[in-house]
Amino acid sequence: MEQTIEDPPTSAVLLDHCHFSQVIFNSVEKFYVPGGDITCYYTLTQHFIPRRKDWIGIFRVGWKTTREYYTFMWVTLPIDLKDESAKQQEVQFKAYYLPKDDEYYQFCYVDQDGVVRGASIPFQFRPENEEDILVVTTQEELETLQNINKNLEQKVKEQKDCWEAEVHQLKEQNQKMSSENEKMGRRVDQLQAQLSTQEKEMEELIQGDQDKTEQLEQLKKENGQLFLSLTEQTEHQKTLKQTMEEMKRKETTIVKRQQELMDENVDLSRRLSENKILYDALQKEKENVERENDLLKRDNSRLLSYMGLDFDSLPYQVPAADQEGAGPNPQLVYGNPYSGIQESSSRSPLSIKKCPICKSDFDDGICDHTLEQMQALYLSCPICDKIFPAEEKQIFEDHVFCHSI
Repeated sequence: MEQTIEDPPTSAVLLDHCHFSQVIFNSVEKFYVPGGDITCYYTLTQHFIPRRKDWIGIFRVGWKTTREYYTFMWVTLPIDLKDESAKQQEVQFKAYYLPKDDEYYQFCYVDQDGVVRGASIPFQFRPENEEDILVVTTQEELETLQNINKNLEQKVKEQKDCWEAEVHQLKEQNQKMSSENEKMGRRVDQLQAQLSTQEKEMEELIQGDQDKTEQLEQLKKENGQLFLSLTEQTEHQKTLKQTMEEMKRKETTIVKRQQELMDENVDLSRRLSENKILYDALQKEKENVERENDLLKRDNSRLLSYMGLDFDSLPYQVPAADQEGAGPNPQLVYGNPYSGIQESSSRSPLSIKKCPICKSDFDDGICDHTLEQMQALYLSCPICDKIFPAEEKQIFEDHVFCHSI
């Protein structure tokens, strides 16, 4: 039987007015594993007759009224109540609609008048072997969240105590008003009976003796006073009824506000859990960034080692782009490793006093080796004309790559 959108019939009946022994729940487990459907078995007693709008709900332990159900399923009416096997019934709750926390819950059978006819023993939704989950957070954040949660719980508790006291006071006033209303009703009945008696006496005096005119006038005056008193009592009774209705409306408003605060507390608890999860995710992301940073440091050290330089010994030079107001290149965590190296640190082939092949001097400008042979021994940067020996090809390629970024 699938759960429908229609809400079940509920009521604000307190626990003292429920009849838990008319429906008995059987084979209730101590806990159910989350993620699976559960079947609820129950037995109808011989003095109980189910009806079409009866339902079975899952309630958190400590519920006060049948409006506090978590989820529910409509019951199936047995075909023949006289058959003993028809007393054994069951309903199935789908996993999607079941609670996701590890609080204690219980099954409750509620009839179409909103009255509880049976309740099961408490149970939980949790795995068979729960593992402790380590939540990593800073002590300061944890204390802050705990203080916020504690303040909210204290606030809800104080508000709840205040409302319970006010509800108790309203109930006492309601009972007092009801007693006064009953007294007024009895007084009105007495006045009406007295008025009838006076009218009869007046009729007897009119018919009996015309000489008693003065006495008749006196009775008329008393009758008028009684009528005015009756009118005043009626108006007072109407006022009391209006006051009682206003007090009932206030009581309903207080109960609704109390439920809103409880929902707000639940929402804050959920947000606290979400913040803890987000903190864990950010912590992991931070660790990943630090690992990537270490990799970039090692790559940077490798590039500097190709050039025979130490990263700590390099003088810091502000790039031209930074001096003009532009920010550093976002693709380089530690900047361009070649930006601190002066272009004059490498010598061009023409500034070398001797030929690297034949070791002859260039002072006279005479050498037997051609320019093509010189180009084969050196690598020249096509952008800044910087010269690198042919055996340092990897450093030359890294240098050219740095111009592209």
